[in-house]
Amino acid sequence: MSALNGKTILILATNGFEQSELELPQTRLKEAGAEVHVASLEPGEIKGWDNKNWGRAVKVDKTLDKVDVASYDALVLPGGQMNPDTLRGEESALALIKAFFDQGKVVAAVCHAPWLLIETGIAKGRKVTSYKTIKQDLINAGAQWENAAVVTDKGVITSRMPDDLPAFIAKIIEEIQEGKHSRRAA
Repeated sequence: MSALNGKTILILATNGFEQSELELPQTRLKEAGAEVHVASLEPGEIKGWDNKNWGRAVKVDKTLDKVDVASYDALVLPGGQMNPDTLRGEESALALIKAFFDQGKVVAAVCHAPWLLIETGIAKGRKVTSYKTIKQDLINAGAQWENAAVVTDKGVITSRMPDDLPAFIAKIIEEIQEGKHSRRAA
């Protein structure tokens, strides 16, 4: 039996996501037995950012208004600069992230995606990591920033960059296997 059989994971992204930070978790979590869906603001496809150019398109499985949080075990937030910057201006995206957190589900954010944890209030008082350029943003928001490949605080998983994806994905699998997490409200 695979580690995540019977588990369903949502990846929330929009145009400009870091290519590897969506595709590698999507692939590895599926390989671990999970059903993985990509949600975005609009139907169709979203395009990644790969190094210094636009990357490959990824199919959107659901728009935000069609997501039922109760149907999922975890939420994965890929980084890149454009993707989380766009999403943090969208109330529906922030409400979705907050709903995952409030229901004790795993919330995993890599690279610049912890910006979304700032906007939802989740970062405050929590141990986190991120890409180095948003370290001060997280500290200013009341987070306890650590320079580590992956940091977990009661089911909230953060990671720094594409090089850390193996540790990030392993921690997502481990936290989903642990089940719901009790934590203080954001």
